[in-house]
Amino acid sequence: MDDAAPGNQGTGDGDGGSMSRRSVLRTTAGVAGAGLALGAAGSGTASAAESAAAAERVSRTAAPARKGRTMAGVPFERRSTVRVGIIGLGNRGASMIELYLAVPGVRVVAVCDPVKGKAEAAAAKVVGAGQPAPAVYTKGEHDYEKLCERGDIDFVYVATPWDLHFAMARSALLNGKHVGVECPVAMRLDELWTLVDLSERTRRHCVQLENCCYGRNEMRVLRMAHAGLFGELLHGAGAYNHDLRELMFSPTYYEGPWRRLWHTRLRGDLYPNHGFGPVANYMDVNRGDRPVSISSFGTPALGLAEYREAHMPPGDPSWKETYIESDRTVSMVRTAKGRVIRLEHDVSTPHPYSRINSLGGTKGVFEDYPARIYVEPDHKKHQWGDFAAYADWDHWLWKEHSNPPGGHGGMDYVMVFRLMQCMRLGLVPDFDVYDAATWTAPVPLSHLSVKANGAPQEFPDFTRGEWRKARSGVDSERPV
Repeated sequence: MDDAAPGNQGTGDGDGGSMSRRSVLRTTAGVAGAGLALGAAGSGTASAAESAAAAERVSRTAAPARKGRTMAGVPFERRSTVRVGIIGLGNRGASMIELYLAVPGVRVVAVCDPVKGKAEAAAAKVVGAGQPAPAVYTKGEHDYEKLCERGDIDFVYVATPWDLHFAMARSALLNGKHVGVECPVAMRLDELWTLVDLSERTRRHCVQLENCCYGRNEMRVLRMAHAGLFGELLHGAGAYNHDLRELMFSPTYYEGPWRRLWHTRLRGDLYPNHGFGPVANYMDVNRGDRPVSISSFGTPALGLAEYREAHMPPGDPSWKETYIESDRTVSMVRTAKGRVIRLEHDVSTPHPYSRINSLGGTKGVFEDYPARIYVEPDHKKHQWGDFAAYADWDHWLWKEHSNPPGGHGGMDYVMVFRLMQCMRLGLVPDFDVYDAATWTAPVPLSHLSVKANGAPQEFPDFTRGEWRKARSGVDSERPV
């Protein structure tokens, strides 16, 4: 689920024309540079860390004035073929390119990765799928800017280390492209606000490609929740509990130690999206409810150091690292309607994989890993029921694609298919920049809360009030 670049600006969509790239750069440069890098808190001086936290508090409580118009409910421009540029061809990007090639009406026109061999291998996949050879960008860390400047790209897909997500999404938007980014979309609150503003001003969508929202179980629970089978929703839980110790210390799995290094910088939930996104959909977050605060607590950071002691030879570069990231972070998110969402993150201790994926209401509860359900009046005597008995509630996407290709049980393909379908038919995307910012905000907010001994942190309203309006989301109608 994680990996772990002169042309035309493009035409404006039906909700308004595009801004010039230069004017957007002038007005966003100050915002983008205003916040200090919270990611440096673990390795800088105490005063630098305190300044970073202060900057984040300011950017959190003082929402910038809207510079454009809302992107909620704004459709894509209709097109017969979606022309895609892909940035990042490591573990994630190399697998996802095959899914873009498998969707009808999609053409991969450009690929980018500073590792030349990976870019060339991706280009060979494009040719092997019967498409023209794509343009290849391999000249250094900033060659992605040239890809974004091309006039023959409609959508930019970003699958790179987290540090680079914000800059690449910004470049795509400034060059008139819709952009989809792997999790998380950015690592700082000021960056999230900048992406919200840019999406609104450029009239281009910036979406968080949260594949777990398209899991079969998640989409079934979503439809059941919206149909009222769980009654009035009260609580939910989601997580990314995945033992990554071996992979994070592997010299070959990731392109360098970038993921492990985040454990030297932040203390909170580094990867909330997989757990938060599905539960947010169940509860219509940004579509009738919104998170208002988050309180986070973290355990001591012991797991990575113990693994290093047991498995890494003396002299390995990892011995210079000091880990501060909590082995397990637990966050409690409170919503405007009084609901509670529990988020967990743990990638540095031994345990089976789990995203928890739980939802409860006045009529019953669902819990995943393993999937089980208890709802009245179907179940009695405190005995779990068989979730497979509710297959009729599957989303239409899973009824049409009962055996989809690709990884993670097929949800990667379902996500790509649906996004490309929305672009081809000129539909409103299932989620937008406000969802991307909301699902990612626990990264910096949980860090601040853990440092403050669990003190609640105010959650930004990235929609600027639009959350009060009901609107469609992932629980979509099948297009005619």
